[in-house]
Amino acid sequence: MDWLIPDGLFAEHALVAVVAALATALVVLVHYEGVQWLAKRYSGRAVARATDRRAMLKIIFALLGLHIVEIWCFGLAYWGLLHVPDVGFVHGEHGSDNLFDAIYLSATTYTTLGIGDLAPVGAVRLVSGMEALTGFLMITWSASFTYLEMSRLWTDEQRR
Repeated sequence: MDWLIPDGLFAEHALVAVVAALATALVVLVHYEGVQWLAKRYSGRAVARATDRRAMLKIIFALLGLHIVEIWCFGLAYWGLLHVPDVGFVHGEHGSDNLFDAIYLSATTYTTLGIGDLAPVGAVRLVSGMEALTGFLMITWSASFTYLEMSRLWTDEQRR
């Protein structure tokens, strides 16, 4: 089975796969609940010019807050996994010795920015692949939601 997973490292790779799946599921759930809450709070209300700007700003800041929580979810997954022997390490000038580095790696991966000054090596790479895909989906989901809310507000405003 060494064509799939290096000999003797099945448990470590399985752990990384489970953690990646759990972090991804948690992030999707957090985002779904957050966007659903925002939709209930803002989509059904009457449109008023004075409050529309504040409502959109609240939506944007709430979405940014959701993304920060989601980045932390993956960052904590990296940080925890990097303390497990044989799951891999982070290559870079400073490596990933502390939580801040793990959050930074998570932020650059989640946003698909991928600066490259920190790079996961070993099984932990699976987390970065799942995070990039999940982050891209969550960011586009937020953009779609924002577009729908803005178009609803602008359409209702034009009818007045």
